[in-house]
Amino acid sequence: MKTRRYLSHLSLRSRLARKRWTRHMLFVAGGVGVGLAAIAMAWLADQAQHLFGALLGRSPYAGLLVTPLGFALCMWLAVVVFPNAQGSGIPQVIAALQLPQERRGPLVSLRVGFGKVVVMTLGLLFGASTGREGPTVQVGGAIMAALGRFAPYRQPGFLLAGSAAGVAAAFNTPLAGIVFAIEELSRSFEMRTSGLVIGAIVAAGLTSLALLGEYHYFGTPSAVLPLGAAWVVVPVCAILCGVLGGVFSRILIRFALGLPGRIGTAIKRRPVAFAGACGLGVALCGLASGIHVYGTGYEQARAIIHDGPNAVAHGFGVWKYAATLLSAISGIPGGIFAPSLAIGAGIASDLAPLLPPVPLDALVLIGMVSYLTGVVRAPITAFVITSEMTNNHAMVIPLMAAALIANGASRLVLDEGLYHALARITLARLATDAARPTS
Repeated sequence: MKTRRYLSHLSLRSRLARKRWTRHMLFVAGGVGVGLAAIAMAWLADQAQHLFGALLGRSPYAGLLVTPLGFALCMWLAVVVFPNAQGSGIPQVIAALQLPQERRGPLVSLRVGFGKVVVMTLGLLFGASTGREGPTVQVGGAIMAALGRFAPYRQPGFLLAGSAAGVAAAFNTPLAGIVFAIEELSRSFEMRTSGLVIGAIVAAGLTSLALLGEYHYFGTPSAVLPLGAAWVVVPVCAILCGVLGGVFSRILIRFALGLPGRIGTAIKRRPVAFAGACGLGVALCGLASGIHVYGTGYEQARAIIHDGPNAVAHGFGVWKYAATLLSAISGIPGGIFAPSLAIGAGIASDLAPLLPPVPLDALVLIGMVSYLTGVVRAPITAFVITSEMTNNHAMVIPLMAAALIANGASRLVLDEGLYHALARITLARLATDAARPTS
């Protein structure tokens, strides 16, 4: 009798162990899949921008035709063919995390993830001022959510892990992936899933490292901010960039809620036409800025850090701000992470002549952190991600201070973080759609 009971207990323990190992292997496999997806999206984004740049090389006025038509096509695909693929992708993940697992499909399905990749690439091909990092978060969440269906029992950590791994793989910043999961995606980190989230991030990071090698998103600038009078640039730059970032997000939230009156009604009824009009605005910004504002802004930000303010036209930050805002309110799929970093770099570069003399690369890093914090209201993520992208440890304290000040400045114009406000709007729209009677 005791032997039979012991064997039964041993069999139960064996089954539980198999289920645990199956779950762990699914997390690792998902991390590898997210890493591969991030690499593919980075390559597609680079190719799309290269092709559009070649077109502008033949005629800088080509954007006046191609960009509006391209925006209209992207919006039509996002509305008709791939619903819920609009915008950044991060708000959809945050909204999905607040829903029961059986209701998450419309926001993080593989179909939505595939559509995100396709339409994001098309947007960059047509000159949108958008990034790929936000979409990578939604795609990573979709991949892990799909794998989660094969888990031996329900596991809520799959979606969170996939989204965090998307950040880590997109920027090659594993620490930022963890911080982003804590600070922005979940706002409450369950200890029982922490190891699995880190495992997925490690798998995604190792996949990227194996295929792309050791690299840092913006190179390795040797920026240092001398202690003393030079520190006055921190509050000045942080307050200005924080307020501008807050205004950007406030406008985007207002458009997501819907404008009042006839204009709001017209935009709601004709989203494709409105996206085309936004595309025309982006093309005009491109002409005014010497075609520097198109795309993610990665090359321009990197050039400012390493080559100085003459790497781009004067006023790049202002025109990039306008082009990114138009791209965001249009509703086409695309992120704002990389463009926000480029905007911060441009604003800091333009401020340099008005501030005490400091190393430009140090000022640019402060601008990047400050503006990104102002937009997303995630100060820890902002300074961690910038520090990791540049592998610069000497600037950690100034960047932390800038993020803290910028967050306070943004709070003056923005009550709620951008992604969480947009997630709340997404949930409300889903509830309205679910309550609408079917014909």
